[in-house]
Amino acid sequence: MSNTRRIFFMQSLSCVTAPLVLAMACAAQAQTSAPAAVLESDPQAAALGYRVDGTKTDAKKYPNYAASQSCDACVLFQGKATDTSGSCAVFGNKLVVKKGWCSAWTKKA
Repeated sequence: MSNTRRIFFMQSLSCVTAPLVLAMACAAQAQTSAPAAVLESDPQAAALGYRVDGTKTDAKKYPNYAASQSCDACVLFQGKATDTSGSCAVFGNKLVVKKGWCSAWTKKA
């Protein structure tokens, strides 16, 4: 009977710890995975005229565009000045290139 008790406790312990180990592994993976970059071909990016190189923006199609505008000078850009890219609130915090541009551009205060 003691063998049955020992097996019961070992199985009970594994049933409790397995989900915890799995949850910790998932949390670690979530912390290490970087946000996805916005591609010009993404439907939302295309609708907003997003360009990785803002200087290639079609000024006729987007008359509000100015050569001095870029993602790093936009209030929606959430990167550091030294970063080559940063997250953008418009694109669900996906990464945009700091020299990019889209029609949602709004000057930082």
